Amino acid sequence: MRLVPLLLLLAVPSFAQKKWTPIGTTSAGNRVYVDAKSVRRTGALVEATVRVVFTEPVKTPSGTWMSTRTHATFDCAKKKLAAKENIVYGDARETKIVERKVNKVPGYGAIIGGSLGDVALKYLCASK
Repeated sequence: MRLVPLLLLLAVPSFAQKKWTPIGTTSAGNRVYVDAKSVRRTGALVEATVRVVFTEPVKTPSGTWMSTRTHATFDCAKKKLAAKENIVYGDARETKIVERKVNKVPGYGAIIGGSLGDVALKYLCASK
């Protein structure tokens, strides 16, 4: 009987993990994903957490970047985004945070063609 609660505890982390849906690649060939459970739509605005995995690790003074996660709101009508939080990971398992930025008052900005924001905007704002 003690084995059943233990097995349930071991199974919980697998349910808690994010399920990343591939949505495209950047112009540099980096894979882009969205956490489908994070997507919230309000009119022309779409809030979501997106992730990019770098095909080649990016060397920076603060450390090596393997992937990033960005929580943002995408304005489908104006084709802009407001990043609320950005986390950069230095390992493939995404356990080592190299950099974390939280914007207290995120402002909408232009999206660069072929970027993570561009790939995410096209996917999230496509007619569903």
